[in-house]
Amino acid sequence: MLKVETSLVIHRSVEDVFAVLNELENYPKWSATFQEITKTSTGPTGVGTTWTGVGKSLGRRIETKIEQTEYEPNRKYTRKSNSPFPVHEQMTFESIEGGTRVNVRFEAEPGGFFKLAEPLVAKIGKRNIEADLAALKDLMEAHAL
Repeated sequence: MLKVETSLVIHRSVEDVFAVLNELENYPKWSATFQEITKTSTGPTGVGTTWTGVGKSLGRRIETKIEQTEYEPNRKYTRKSNSPFPVHEQMTFESIEGGTRVNVRFEAEPGGFFKLAEPLVAKIGKRNIEADLAALKDLMEAHAL
């Protein structure tokens, strides 16, 4: 099991930060992981909401199905996806003086080549997550999101 945990502080309210992150369609604006994300279910975002995401990994186009499995407004959400291997991502939101602490927990079950290269995949994954979160922080604090 591959696990990555990290956190950051964004100098915006919990409500603002949660609103941006809760709408998965915003991810391509700040994350290098996805080029596009399309909501595939109807209604407001909550438990059971689904999306299709398109990204690249090792130069290959990868399409993944994403489902929200936990949802507590302005506090927490958890999502699972299936490609290139099973992934669970949880974000929790904590109001602190001057902003919001976002805690990210990422767990994956790599198989095949990815299983053999798990330490490298973990290192690259953490670096990519932290780079994406830094981009998110910059855009949110500039009120561009």
